[in-house]
Amino acid sequence: MAKLYLKFEQAVLKEYEMKDGASMTIGRLPDNNVHIDNLAVSGHHARIVWEGDHFVLEDNNSLNGTFVNNRRVSRAALKHGDVVLIGKHTVQYWDEARRGSGEPVHHDAPPAVVPQIEATMVLDTRKAKEMMAHQAAAAGPGAVAAPAKERIGQLNVMDGKTDQRQYVLSGKLTVIGKSDMASIKLKGWFAPKVAAVVNKRDGKYFIAASEKDVKVKVNNAEISGQKELVEGDMIEVASVKLTFAYAE
Repeated sequence: MAKLYLKFEQAVLKEYEMKDGASMTIGRLPDNNVHIDNLAVSGHHARIVWEGDHFVLEDNNSLNGTFVNNRRVSRAALKHGDVVLIGKHTVQYWDEARRGSGEPVHHDAPPAVVPQIEATMVLDTRKAKEMMAHQAAAAGPGAVAAPAKERIGQLNVMDGKTDQRQYVLSGKLTVIGKSDMASIKLKGWFAPKVAAVVNKRDGKYFIAASEKDVKVKVNNAEISGQKELVEGDMIEVASVKLTFAYAE
């Protein structure tokens, strides 16, 4: 049976099974089979359909396009190991049963794939700002001061079963759940594999539930979509209570 792995950077957010003859839709609206809540993704961005004996990916005239192995496509037959880039997320197609004889054998889960162009742009911008700050400081009095050191968030566990009592949110994405890919691992039979995700953008942190049936509360109020976290916020997810703060 073929599978899809939805990823953001190094983290696998969700796994989908694909039965022969079935079809799947991918997009930002919640009625899609593969739901990607990101503004770079169109409402109904793309779809995967069954044709004869294989799956085909079709772009639905999306604004930012659909890419397979770094090549923009309007329509493409999927092969084992193909990496589909949609917005800032990747969807990897995995089909060991139809792996060609010339393809290498993989025994582990598919490797995480990071969109290289996004990583390069972020790195270059930061380096440019740091260089400009150093040059201004060297110019003497009146020069622009170097930017303040970026604050790093952390979550402290107040109640519930987790593998640690404190977590530093140093990455761009932190996954909360029972999955082996989760950064904050929940314990217990009924803990969801992926309960919530915390995104870091422009020095700020945002939390969101991973599924419609998973409830996330911030300061006793259930949230819808993404919620920015501020110092002292109390978070409740999957019977675990955490507080958000910035590391010293």
